[in-house]
Amino acid sequence: MNPYDDRPWLDHYAEGVPPTIDEPTQTLVDMIDDAVHRFRRQTALEFFGAETSYRELGAQIASAAEGLRRLGIGPGDRVALVLPNCPQHVVAFYAVLRLGAIVVEHNPLYTPPELRHQFEDHGARVAIVWNNVADTVAEFPRDIRPEHIVAVDLARALPFGKRMALRLPLPRARRSRAALTTTPRARGLVPWERLTSRRAIAKRHPRPSLDDTAVLQYTSGTTGTPKGAVLSHRNLRANAMQGRAWVPGLVEGDEVFYAVLPLFHAYGMTLCLTFAMSIGARLVLFPKFDSTLVLAAARHSPPTFLPAVPPIYDQLVHASAGRPRALESIRFAISGAMSLPIATVDRWETATGGLLVEGYGMTESSPVALGNPMGPTRRPGTVGVPFPSTEIRVVDPAQPDADRPAGEAGELLVRGPQVFQGYWRRPTETAETLLPGGWLRTGDIVRVSADGFVTIVDRVKELIITGGFNVSPSEVEAALLAHPDVRAAAVVGLPRASGGEAVAAAVELREGAVFDESALRDFCRASLTAYKVPRRIEPFDELPRSLIGKVLRREVRESLLERD
Repeated sequence: MNPYDDRPWLDHYAEGVPPTIDEPTQTLVDMIDDAVHRFRRQTALEFFGAETSYRELGAQIASAAEGLRRLGIGPGDRVALVLPNCPQHVVAFYAVLRLGAIVVEHNPLYTPPELRHQFEDHGARVAIVWNNVADTVAEFPRDIRPEHIVAVDLARALPFGKRMALRLPLPRARRSRAALTTTPRARGLVPWERLTSRRAIAKRHPRPSLDDTAVLQYTSGTTGTPKGAVLSHRNLRANAMQGRAWVPGLVEGDEVFYAVLPLFHAYGMTLCLTFAMSIGARLVLFPKFDSTLVLAAARHSPPTFLPAVPPIYDQLVHASAGRPRALESIRFAISGAMSLPIATVDRWETATGGLLVEGYGMTESSPVALGNPMGPTRRPGTVGVPFPSTEIRVVDPAQPDADRPAGEAGELLVRGPQVFQGYWRRPTETAETLLPGGWLRTGDIVRVSADGFVTIVDRVKELIITGGFNVSPSEVEAALLAHPDVRAAAVVGLPRASGGEAVAAAVELREGAVFDESALRDFCRASLTAYKVPRRIEPFDELPRSLIGKVLRREVRESLLERD
C-alpha cells in the first residue's frame, strides 16, 4: 500500500493552487497560436533590446514552417536545433512542431564527438544550427549528415545600432562579433533568412495531435551515455499548465521572464519556451548568463519571474550590491538542477523581497514534478511537494514494487501527465525506467516527511559501495563543504584492486587557501564514520560542470582515474 495515497501535501499548497489540472486540450502548436491571438500587440521576445511582438512571432513561425515544408519536412521527421538562446531558436522550435515534426535539442557547446553520437541516434533530416557550429555538423559522415543544414547568424537578431557596432575595426567589437557569429566554410548551407522568406504555411496543413512526439530531449548523461527522452505534446503542455497552476499570482500578458537558462535544456525549455509563452509573457533572451547583461536589461525590462540555478542567484545578488532596487521587480524565482542552499534563499529574498523556492524534476518528467509552495508554507532545504495531478511513491530500490513506510528513505517514483513516453529506440532502458502503471523511476533516494515534503538523499546509481557499506556522495560532499577553505566538492567511488570501491573526493579551494589533504580528512572524521571518510582527496582548479552549473561527478571520476 502506498502511504502517500491520501496526498497530505495538499494542505500546504499556496492559496489558489488546485490539487489537479484539467486534461490538456491544446498541443504546443495550438498553445502558441492562442497566445499569438490573445497577446498579438504585446512583446513576446526581447534580445539585446530588439523586440518581437506576438503577432510578429506568429508570422515568423508560419514562414519558417513553410520553409521547412519545402525542404521536405513532415510528420515524425526529426529536426535538430543546435542553437543558443536567441529569437531564431524560439521560431524554429514552434515551426518544427507546426509540421508535426519532432524537435531535437542540442547543446551548441558540445564537442564534435558528443554531437555526432546524438545525430547518429536520432537521424535528423534537417539541422538548424548556429553559424559557429555549422562546419562541425557539415563535416559529419554522409550517413549521419542531415540533408539540409540551416545556418543561423545571431547578429542578425540584434538591433540595427548594435549590428553596426559589431563591424567597427576595434578589438572589443571583434571579440563581441566572434562570440555571436562566424562565417562558416561549408558550402550548401541554407541561410536562416532564406528559410523564413517563404509565405506562411497554409492553415489547412495538418497539425500534430496531443499524443504525437514533440521533442526528443537528451538526458545529461551524468550516469552514462545520453539517451533521447520522448516527450509528447501532451507531456509538455501538461507541465506548462502545472507550472501556471503553481504560481496563481502571475498575471497573464503582464509578466517578464528572463531566459538565462539554456532553452536546449529541459528546465529552460519548459519554464521559458512553453510556460512563459503560454501566459503571454515577455521573454528576455540571453545567449549565455552574464550578470552585467542581466542587470543592464533589468533597467529597461524589469524581470518579474526568474527560473535559474543557485550559482546564478548568488552571482546576481553579489553583482547588484550597492543597487538595492536592481532586482526588486522579481516576485517569483524557482531554482532547480542542484541543491539550493538555505543561505542563498536568505540572501536572495533579502535583496529582492520576492520568493525563491526549490523545485525538482528530470528530463523524463518534462521536467518539473515537485516544487516548494510559492508562499509561506515553503520549506527551504527540501525540494517541496508534488505538483498538481502528480503522485509519488517511495520504494525499495532493489524491489520497486515494495513501498517503504512513510519517513523511511527509498527510491522516489513519480506518476503524472508530464511523465515521458520512453527512450528513443531503447525498449530495454524504457522498461527499466517506466514501470507498470505509468510510474517513473527517478533513481533518486529520498525521505518524505509526514506532511509530504520531499528531501533528496542521493542518487541510486551514484551510491558508493565500500566494504559492504553504502556511502552517499552528497553526505560526504556536505562534510567537505563545511570546511571554510572548500568552495566546491565532488565525491565519487573508484575501483579497488580487492573489489568494491574507495571513497575519493575532488575539491575546489577558496582563493588564497592552501591544500592540505590530511587536514581535510581529519575535518571529515569529526562528522563522518570512518568508512565514509575519503581515502583520497585531490585539488582541482575548477570542477567540471554542466552548462547550468551542476558538478559532473562522472567526469570527476574519469579525471581522478586518469591521475592514477
